Amino acid sequence: MRLMQPEPAAALLGLRAMKTVASASGGPGKAQLALMDAARRVILRIDADIGTLQPITPAELAAGFPSVDLRHQFVQGLLVLALADGVPSRETVGRVEAFAEALGIATPELANQRRLAEHHTTLFKLDLLRRSQVGDILKNQLDQHGVLALAKSVLGMRGLIEDRELAGRYRAWEKMPAGTLGRSMWEYFQSNRFGMPGERFGFPEAGLYHDFCHVLGGYGTDPAGELQVASFTAGFKQTRPFYLILFAVLIFSAGFNARPTAEGYTTVGVLGEPGAAERMFAAIERGALVNTDLSDKWDYWPYVEMPIDEARRRLNIVHAA
Repeated sequence: MRLMQPEPAAALLGLRAMKTVASASGGPGKAQLALMDAARRVILRIDADIGTLQPITPAELAAGFPSVDLRHQFVQGLLVLALADGVPSRETVGRVEAFAEALGIATPELANQRRLAEHHTTLFKLDLLRRSQVGDILKNQLDQHGVLALAKSVLGMRGLIEDRELAGRYRAWEKMPAGTLGRSMWEYFQSNRFGMPGERFGFPEAGLYHDFCHVLGGYGTDPAGELQVASFTAGFKQTRPFYLILFAVLIFSAGFNARPTAEGYTTVGVLGEPGAAERMFAAIERGALVNTDLSDKWDYWPYVEMPIDEARRRLNIVHAA
């Protein structure tokens, strides 16, 4: 997933459309304003005063947006914008839909955002989970480790059982030399009090790439860090990468628990924190440089004994700007 820069004329039309969407239920929220300003500087790269921008019609936008790829990227941006300050209103979603229709873009994410705005949360969540990285993780767990391992991982994730033999393989990372990727992963699990695979409340092995991305990318586990790691992963993910960003924005900026379980905290407006939107864009670009899709059955075992900087070099994980 790469971020494309439109021509200046199209960029200005897009920024006007963003403000039109953000103003659907009154005025733009704090996070929406921060997101628009970050997009203006980092992606659109135009000099414009958002406060004085005039509304735009869907037809006007479509006339100045010829590229199909840019149209897809822009509609995804509108979906994120609509969620930046909380669950969107029907009016906000209606404007996103109108722009998407004029641009000729129809995606499941649009239909799902309508369900969310109309409080059909069960249908929304079921469809989101099956299309998101959660569905990919469960499928990969089944493909890589079989039906029994899938069942045990789900029960373990819910804290109902422990697989001591499996957990022992990961606990052994404690004995690796300091500075290796494996030892760094063990320290990450200990410092955050997370369960390792096989332990109670541990994540399935097929989903461990998420924690590797935290460690390899140097991202925190606070809401802003989770948004960055989702964006970083979206940069290299080959299938449905936008769902990673959507998932994180739902939880940490819209305040909606998109997880498959009821546990887990949510926050509202993380994209309004200083620099959060810029760091999200930077993480996407950084992830796009990675030479391996770590989310697609990546074999991390050959890497865990390497010094962490060597693992980063081999995967082309560049230093964060």
